[in-house]
Amino acid sequence: MRSAALMILVVVVLALGAGGGWLWWTAWRYQQSTDDAYIQSDITVISPKIEGYLKEVRVEDNQEVAAGQVLLVVDARDFAAKVEQAAAAVATEEAIVATYASRLKFQQAMIEQATASVQSAEADLGRARLDFQRYVKLVTSDFASRQRYETADADSKKAEAALGKAKAALGAEQNQLAVIDSQKHEEEARLGQARAALQLAQNDLDNTVIRAPVGGIVGNRAGRVGQYVKPGTQLLSLVPLPYVYVTAKFKETPLARMRPGQRVEISVDAYPDHPLVGRIESFAPASGAQFSLLPPDNATGNFTKIVQRVPVRIALPADGPLTRLLRPGLSVTVTVDTRAEPNSADGVVGAAQARPAAAR
Repeated sequence: MRSAALMILVVVVLALGAGGGWLWWTAWRYQQSTDDAYIQSDITVISPKIEGYLKEVRVEDNQEVAAGQVLLVVDARDFAAKVEQAAAAVATEEAIVATYASRLKFQQAMIEQATASVQSAEADLGRARLDFQRYVKLVTSDFASRQRYETADADSKKAEAALGKAKAALGAEQNQLAVIDSQKHEEEARLGQARAALQLAQNDLDNTVIRAPVGGIVGNRAGRVGQYVKPGTQLLSLVPLPYVYVTAKFKETPLARMRPGQRVEISVDAYPDHPLVGRIESFAPASGAQFSLLPPDNATGNFTKIVQRVPVRIALPADGPLTRLLRPGLSVTVTVDTRAEPNSADGVVGAAQARPAAAR
């Protein structure tokens, strides 16, 4: 009886060992698992762009909000006054630019008047020269008195002087036109600055109303009515549920057979009776240690090799049983089945190159 029982036990042990070996050879050795994995989401931190006192807080903790919904309101009285001040500055500059435009038209008329004066002086000079030439011939033949000759000579010289004066006046008016045009361009530049200042003041006024950039659940609400806030002050966070994913940190050694699109079994610690099935979406461009505050620098003589871990992003099903129950930060255990992929020697490089093709 003992011999028979011992033989049966040996047979059972051998059968279990053979079965375990078969399962390991056909399935288990292709399973890559890690419990260094957590639910994550693209959490948006809400901060103001301007400084001031919070006038209203229109949301509560754990409240669901839609994109564009008003979250907080900053006291806008000072910003409204700045908008009015900037608008007045714009109106002033516009009036100055309009004045210079009128001055340009007036100066153009003055140039036309000076041009007419030059033409008139040229005509007078021509007439005076003709008279002078006639009196030169008459005085030579004693048909005109010396006084008439001298008068004609003086009239010719006066006409020449008058023409020079008219041309100088025309040049001055033309130069004045260039000066006024330059001043007009300068005021137009100031008008542009005033309009930009008005736009900035209007932007600050609009930024007193803080809206939700995305839909989600309000969390970590720190903003309170009457609180003085500055740009960058963390007021609350928006968690875009149910859009979550898993970040699993795998050791570097099993990455050679992992590719985007592979099937992943996910067990959530909070809901162990509801396993999920996801897909590898992408691989981090570097190991987790490279993104730490103080990356390791093993440049000393006591170097110790440590197996690194690479974050892997895993997409969750949109219609899973835990769609609206998962929360960022929950712990999970993931297992990747690599049997569908060839045992490539490309390692992480091959996985990184496969992602763009999978994305397309």
